[in-house]
Amino acid sequence: MTPPVPLSILDLAPIAEGQTAREALEGSVRLAQHAEELGYARVWYAEHHNFESIASSATSVVIAHIAANTQRIRLGAGGIMLPNHAPLVIAEQFGTLASLHPDRIDLGLGRAPGTNQATMRALRRDASAADTFPQDVLELQGYLSGETRIPTVHAIPGRGTNVPLYILGSSLFGAQLAAALGLPYAFASHFSPAALQDAVRVYREQFQPSAQLERPHVIAAVNVLAADSESVALEQLERRRRMFARSLFSRPGQRLTDEELEFVLRSPQGQHVEQMLTYTALGTPDTVKTYLEDFRAHADADELIVAHQADTIDARLRSVELVASTVGLVAAA
Repeated sequence: MTPPVPLSILDLAPIAEGQTAREALEGSVRLAQHAEELGYARVWYAEHHNFESIASSATSVVIAHIAANTQRIRLGAGGIMLPNHAPLVIAEQFGTLASLHPDRIDLGLGRAPGTNQATMRALRRDASAADTFPQDVLELQGYLSGETRIPTVHAIPGRGTNVPLYILGSSLFGAQLAAALGLPYAFASHFSPAALQDAVRVYREQFQPSAQLERPHVIAAVNVLAADSESVALEQLERRRRMFARSLFSRPGQRLTDEELEFVLRSPQGQHVEQMLTYTALGTPDTVKTYLEDFRAHADADELIVAHQADTIDARLRSVELVASTVGLVAAA
């Protein structure tokens, strides 16, 4: 019997309308605890800035809090936008996490800003910072392995922790970099699906074994809306579609009205929202299971990371539970 595909969770710590950031983060703790009980491989949190609907901007702090409130499940960044930071600082942060929670911490790395141009300026990010992403990954890797590339400079904590690195991407650039460095590759197909198959093919063809990884390992991201009935799942999808549109097209401090939102969804701009949701497993557990199996084959993935997109924590917890029950995850003892 073929073992089930490893299944992980991407949690953006979403802040629902009328909810506080604290309530959102408390929900993320509950989700990670439930995922641990149900047998999910890992939970990752993404760095985004200046989004009213996302509470995971201080990603390493979120991971620290959730790690302190769980026992076994792996936790990590999916990802840290490395050009926003000095590699030494990220090595120290994740080295500290790995020292406090050994063998539980992952570090996914991306080169996008995770925000808009104005916020990039507020982050003091140089617009050309992404150009040195490959070199910054190597510098960071050196700090964590203890083989620093900057003489006399060490990450303390961090040195010798060998926190596993993952390259995140949605294009051939990330695939080629992950292959050249011999690192796992996670594709952001949950919101940027276009190059999925081409990127995975290039990664597998060009992969070079490394000290961290002997053979290619692909993680593909997919949206999930699992519910007890198809009608409930469809209602959740519609609410998520509207939330995405509001987040993407509202001006700072000016929330789209319901009438403006309907106009945007019917416009060519609204097709961008539809594209983001291209890969979405929707419906009752058996339907979702079939979709995930087909998606894994389509993506040629070794692992799936699912973004449960329901708009309340209770609905996300139920989705997490339904998926676990149908794909055969093994609950923790």
